[in-house]
Amino acid sequence: MSIEVAHLSKLYGGQKAVNDITFSIGEGEIVGFLGPNGAGKSTTMKMITGYLQPDGGTVKICGKDVQQHPLQIKRDIGYLPEANPLYFDMYVKEYLEYVAGIHQVENKTARIAHMIELTGLTLEQKKKIGQLSKGYKQRVGLAASLIHAPRVLILDEPTSGLDPNQIVEIRNVIKAQGADKTVLFSSHILQEVQAICSRVIIINRGNVVADDSLQQLQSNSGKGVVVVFEEILEREWLMRLPAIQQIHTHDNQRFQLDTTNVNEARKQLLELAIRENLNIVTLQTEGSNLEEIFRSLTQNPEPAPQIK
Repeated sequence: MSIEVAHLSKLYGGQKAVNDITFSIGEGEIVGFLGPNGAGKSTTMKMITGYLQPDGGTVKICGKDVQQHPLQIKRDIGYLPEANPLYFDMYVKEYLEYVAGIHQVENKTARIAHMIELTGLTLEQKKKIGQLSKGYKQRVGLAASLIHAPRVLILDEPTSGLDPNQIVEIRNVIKAQGADKTVLFSSHILQEVQAICSRVIIINRGNVVADDSLQQLQSNSGKGVVVVFEEILEREWLMRLPAIQQIHTHDNQRFQLDTTNVNEARKQLLELAIRENLNIVTLQTEGSNLEEIFRSLTQNPEPAPQIK
């Protein structure tokens, strides 16, 4: 595993900002890390990168404990924090040379040129960072996080401040990095997470409330199924199925079915087809979108965990 988090906790005064969370991420995965403001996302990312000491639990990066091998971990991680720290008086190219020097990057000139092109900074490379828009400052931070070819990327709100065209460009950069890197990134733009990630971890009030593939999350929270039969079918046949609550008939072959248990409904429809020798043309789950899933899991009136 590239990232292994085990029973991780962090306390601020009497409040548990991160409450005994555990998850792991394999090589080549691009995972969205979601949660409302104050959920513990940034705190968790800081502990993963070694910038913040946990009060309990462990983090391993590529098999090495973050607390026991801090320098090696920083070589393996590219980190773009939410508050992007930049030297505004330095020129873009000068800053990337500085960061590359810290990481002792080989073939520094070629690597910097590649990062500038990759992150769309070609026209801005001779400007001072302080002269750049917020979106271009974000690109400089992303280039700096990639300059030493890390094995793991931790990106906290990487598309913050970008316009729609820039978001698409940075999305493509992140997707390309997932070919040979592990990427964990947070974002409040849920459409971006759906476009980039195959897996989502949702945290709320310091606790992991979901960790699954996006497809499975949508399936589990599905509101119904749409089934199309090859034959003409009387709706009374479907009303006999226990998992079906309501039927919306488009014609006598295509039916939209409401159910509280999508998997059971699909199973009963397949059993009906076998029993009655019917042919199902399509059988699709009407899954909730990520925004609906997010809201259902994070609208929690309970207070954050306290120290006992």
